[in-house]
Amino acid sequence: MPGLARYLTAAVLVRGADSGATVGLVLLAAHQRLPPVMGGLLIAALNAPHLLGPWLAARLDKAIQRPRLLAAAYLLYGTALSGGALAITRLPAIVALLAVGVAGCCGPLLTGGLSSVLDDLGASRRNQGWDALSYGIGGTAGPAAVAGLAGLTGPLPAVLGLAAATLVAAALILTLPLGDTPAHREAVGLRAGLKSLVAVPPLRRVTVLTLLSAVQLGALPVVAVALGHELYDTTAGAALVVAYGAGGLAGSALVTAWPLRGEPEILAVRLFASLAVVTVLCALTTSYPAAITGFAVLGLVNATSFTATLTARTRYAPPGARAQVFVTSAGLKVAMAALGAALAGAAAELGGRTLLICTAAITLTAVATALLDRRLTARKHRRREHAHVAAEPRQERTSGV
Repeated sequence: MPGLARYLTAAVLVRGADSGATVGLVLLAAHQRLPPVMGGLLIAALNAPHLLGPWLAARLDKAIQRPRLLAAAYLLYGTALSGGALAITRLPAIVALLAVGVAGCCGPLLTGGLSSVLDDLGASRRNQGWDALSYGIGGTAGPAAVAGLAGLTGPLPAVLGLAAATLVAAALILTLPLGDTPAHREAVGLRAGLKSLVAVPPLRRVTVLTLLSAVQLGALPVVAVALGHELYDTTAGAALVVAYGAGGLAGSALVTAWPLRGEPEILAVRLFASLAVVTVLCALTTSYPAAITGFAVLGLVNATSFTATLTARTRYAPPGARAQVFVTSAGLKVAMAALGAALAGAAAELGGRTLLICTAAITLTAVATALLDRRLTARKHRRREHAHVAAEPRQERTSGV
């Protein structure tokens, strides 16, 4: 099996496990008739440790045998997830939460950490499209597989199946040719790696776009439920979410077949602006079928914009801090998406249309911020050039004297 095929198989397995685990753990807690708050705590324990990603990423940047580090993380994730699932059924809740928290600490290497090594298998924008597609397939297939297995065998075997998938991925990762390269020997420290997210202008702008738009995307499931209720009935929101996911898969497939062309930063700005415009159009729709179409287009545009951000991180990240850039961006994106979901839940009474307008405004703010930053940076660069040109004649006169 070619290296890219092995990478993609492992990526779908671990990302499917990561997205399916949230559903599986909630189903398992409900099956055990635990208090509803336990499901929320389990999800928090799995997602909160993503903020620890930069420390893992710095280790990945410096690792000579990166396949071993990634495989060890996936092995630990599967083991801890299994332990947490078993603990839910027979041990105190704190034990289950701690075990799931350990799995969550490995989560960043299932997402951004894995994406950061893709370029070593061949620098290609089509590869970035394939990677985005692995997120879409994993994010859709993971929860679906858990729901299906839980109905047939119960939630515990379903969660254990997810854990087994990460073990298979660990074995595949060990076969990838991701050995020592000059970039790894030049790996920078944690502080310098995090600084690059701010110090490198194109990377800073793409990061702002990524994080602020994540608020909208995190709020989208809540918004879909509210809008579906307004347009049809209380269960209509589920179809909107499904349409969004289907559009995302179509968008990922599209940019895989026809890779994006042009400067990644400019592409990201344009695509996120398109995302905001489509969101506004969804808010203006008055029919349920039109809303389903709008959410499908929304998913398609989001998938293409996500691919643009992956390409931008690969292009602009310093070679010795690539893993830190990918993992930190992914971890912060998870946090901002959680914030978006919480804000949308708190403001659900405003209605689906109003929430769509608000989330579109946040994404448009990100676009405006990126454009303003680009203009100010260009102006500052021109001033430096003029100052340098003006200083040259003075230096020549001084040297002539």
